[in-house]
Amino acid sequence: MNPFQKNESKETLFSPVSIEEVPPRPPSPPKKPSPTICGSNYPLSIAFIVVNEFCERFSYYGMKAVLILYFLYFLHWNEDTSTSIYHAFSSLCYFTPILGAAIADSWLGKFKVLSLIGLSLIALGTGGIKPCVAAFGGDQFEEKHAEERTRYFSVFYLSINAGSLISTFITPMLRGDVQCFGEDCYALAFGVPGLLMVIALVVFAMGSKIYNKPPPEGNIVAQVFKCIWFAISNRFKNRSGDISKRQHWLDWAAEKYPKQLIMDVKALTRVLFLYIPLPMFWALLDQQGSRWTLQAIRMNGNLGFFVLQPDQMQVLNPLLVLIFIPLFDFVIYRLVSKCGINFSSLRKMAVGMILVCLAFAVAAAVEIKINEMAPAQSGPQEVFLQVLNLADDEVKVTVVGNENNSLLIESIKSFQKTPHYSKLHLKTKSQDFHFHLKYHNLSLYTEHSVQEKNWYSLVIREDGNSISSMMVKDTESKTTNGMTTVRFVNTLHKDVNISLSTDTSLNVGEDYGVSAYRTVQRGEYPSVHCRTEDKNFSLNLGLLDFGAAYLFVITNNTNQGLQAWKIEDIPANKMSIAWQLPQYALVTAGEVMFSVTGLEFSYSQAPSSMKSVLQAAWLLTIAVGNIIVLVVAQFSGLVQWAEFILFSCLLLVICLIFSIMGYYYVPVKTEDMRGPADKQIPHIQGNMINLETKKTKL
Repeated sequence: MNPFQKNESKETLFSPVSIEEVPPRPPSPPKKPSPTICGSNYPLSIAFIVVNEFCERFSYYGMKAVLILYFLYFLHWNEDTSTSIYHAFSSLCYFTPILGAAIADSWLGKFKVLSLIGLSLIALGTGGIKPCVAAFGGDQFEEKHAEERTRYFSVFYLSINAGSLISTFITPMLRGDVQCFGEDCYALAFGVPGLLMVIALVVFAMGSKIYNKPPPEGNIVAQVFKCIWFAISNRFKNRSGDISKRQHWLDWAAEKYPKQLIMDVKALTRVLFLYIPLPMFWALLDQQGSRWTLQAIRMNGNLGFFVLQPDQMQVLNPLLVLIFIPLFDFVIYRLVSKCGINFSSLRKMAVGMILVCLAFAVAAAVEIKINEMAPAQSGPQEVFLQVLNLADDEVKVTVVGNENNSLLIESIKSFQKTPHYSKLHLKTKSQDFHFHLKYHNLSLYTEHSVQEKNWYSLVIREDGNSISSMMVKDTESKTTNGMTTVRFVNTLHKDVNISLSTDTSLNVGEDYGVSAYRTVQRGEYPSVHCRTEDKNFSLNLGLLDFGAAYLFVITNNTNQGLQAWKIEDIPANKMSIAWQLPQYALVTAGEVMFSVTGLEFSYSQAPSSMKSVLQAAWLLTIAVGNIIVLVVAQFSGLVQWAEFILFSCLLLVICLIFSIMGYYYVPVKTEDMRGPADKQIPHIQGNMINLETKKTKL
């Protein structure tokens, strides 16, 4: 070993570089300036990218807008399962960008991934689109136009939310206002977003000739992992105290990998470390399409001037984003800057987290208020019972063997609905109850079987000069998942066919036949067509409101003819959906400060060879956030308001951790990622190898 090696300073002017690393190539011709938009510094190519992103986001968010209700109403999954599958799908959409980024940076390049893989194969395409499209737009700008590039990310995010705004408003209308085979038209709601994907492909291909297409820079993902692994293993092999330490743990890869790659990996790992707390933010933000939509179905969407569907409430988010982005960029951030406050990217992201914490606290308060207005739920070994007296005179009802307590203190008059359900306690999961009915001078005893956790209606009817009773099972739980449902009892001596809409009808059997519950659209039903075998007539059902379940008894009144006696089994949603506005305003403000800033931050901190990789890592935090929601939904067992509080507190803790990490983070400047300024590689034709100028201190 040379004893002077450590202290000797050398300047190596030329060192051979393998032909594989830098292949010989002729001098590049002068680059033509890219066409710009109306003489500005914005390349014309970004117009095609932004329009493409609008169509793609229309497709994605339009489909997601109705997805949770598709699971709940069409597939009949419960709320927790629907939430879990929703977030599993969202997580998969954000995991696949890792694969897309690897292909983009190492093989095809960002342009080909977008056009050939991302848009042609929609199922896997989101992984090709997400890590590439934002970075590909950034590649269209020259370094001297860095300010315009920063503005581009805001415009890019505006296009995302413009597509989301229109799709989340229109797609629920296609689902709810159009009927397919007597049900909500999910086929049309999913078909229109599919069409927009085709338009996105066409628009993106139209700009092919004017795009700046940076070539792929080798299998960068594999190089990164190999570099990190070699540095760790080399440090482990040289852990002896006699070996001098190195400034950074990645410097242990210097024996095998070039300095520029090590510098890039250092910048990458510094940002990735900062990404560790971010998934919790997305865990809260992405619940707008799941938990918040499920909250909206238990609220009243009638705003007076317009009736909102529960899944249309999501339109507030992109609408407010379109308002908040220019408001924050041109007003709030400039006012903060004039006050002398250094409002850095990481500080904006931290404030965004705090706003989302407050949004979920508000959501918890709304949930508590909804629960206060909702009917009670039956527990184990409990049932709820109401009495419907369809006889011509009052009836006194008593439960035998249950301390002879009357269901009502007073007798039930003819066609009088009991003011509330009465709770009965069971000794086992199912039990036979004996009822004593007192009608005129008659005393009758009847027996009916019930099962726990259910709701029942004891229907008393005329039977010649006497009366009889039947037990009708109501909904298993006192909720309709926000849907409007109806059922009918037919007291006539003939079957009745009822047409609730053009393609929805039901038959009710004669002599107190009871129909099943049928789902209908919320609205006024002044004239519902009905017919028997020898007669046509109409029934006025009145307003059928959000979340209510109605029972209609068809009777033949001598004076008024055929009519329907209306009973509200489940009361309509009382709390207005407008109470969700504060939580949407807070969460959207937090999203603008966090997500828009994060997009630009990820691009600015990414080494030139790894921009798509770092974009994919940013999207990977969203995937992990959705997994957090999936796990909590399946295993927490918390009531909804407590789950909202849990998420709010967790994000507050994460915000504190992120703020501490951001305080010690030193942003990477653009010039620090370009490599040595004096690096020159003359390309010489013939048998001579390339020579690279270096200054190396040993």
